[in-house]
Amino acid sequence: MADLLNIFNLVAPFFGLILLGFAIGRYKQLPEEGLAWLQFFLIYVALPPLFYRLIADKPLSELANWKFIAGTTTATFCAFCLSFALGLKHNKGDMPQAVMQGVAGAYSNIGYMGPPLILAALGPEASAPVVLIFVFDSVLLFSLVPLLMAVAGVEKKSVLATSREVIWRVLSHPFNVATLAGVLASYFKLELPTAIDRIVLWLSQAAAPCALFLLGVTVALRPMKTMPAEVPGLVAIKLLLHPLLVWVLLSAVGGIPAHWIYAAIIMAALPPALNIFVISTQYRVGVERASACILVGTIVSMITLPGFLWLVKTGRITADLFH
Repeated sequence: MADLLNIFNLVAPFFGLILLGFAIGRYKQLPEEGLAWLQFFLIYVALPPLFYRLIADKPLSELANWKFIAGTTTATFCAFCLSFALGLKHNKGDMPQAVMQGVAGAYSNIGYMGPPLILAALGPEASAPVVLIFVFDSVLLFSLVPLLMAVAGVEKKSVLATSREVIWRVLSHPFNVATLAGVLASYFKLELPTAIDRIVLWLSQAAAPCALFLLGVTVALRPMKTMPAEVPGLVAIKLLLHPLLVWVLLSAVGGIPAHWIYAAIIMAALPPALNIFVISTQYRVGVERASACILVGTIVSMITLPGFLWLVKTGRITADLFH
């Protein structure tokens, strides 16, 4: 009973902020354009300091865990392929729609919910796997989407031109720039001046509450009119199959620290990311389906995510499945 109460106290603030944003979004009905500044603040101002702080004090040897990177990225790729295939089946071969559904079934809320939740659940030693999953999952999916959209004819550019643009977007993304800055700070053992360090701390602490509130408001402003037939399957892949794939693959690889495996399982069990809606809006493909996946996935994860946390915290999931 104490374990369940602890897990409730751990996850309730996260879902509480989403619910608060949802309720206020429904009640106030403010113009959606007002969210642009909050989105800018999150992506360019608040979240980069969070990732910098997660990585700047880590030894580089701890970050160069290529077996872990290969296992978690492969699991995400498998979840994407399964979701993509499900999307093709339900949309009669409509590839752009299937790409969006591939993202919905594979991309967790690893930027907004991941770091604060994992660190609260497992402690600061879990920060390295959190950063690695964020960087490499983001690189994978933000590379796959534009390339597949170019193949499908949605991107009005050649595959070569799209590839160049993908590389630039990955290298210049504020989260990846912050991660690189953290790696350099770790390598050269740099410390920020006290005043700047305080600002970076405040910004990093503001990231999660603002992001979760924004998620709730965004979902509230786009009510689901109908339940697309593939959404339950996509949500099952995202919330159940993806974390199980991570567990199996990391156990098969072997030699991964237990708290890294636990962090990866919980990261994979997070609900679909708000970025799915951003991507679908950018391409004007599957916007309603993206909203449905985020809404249904977030609601269902109120049960599945505490379930995985309970299995991890009580030791019912062993870190190494095969030994």
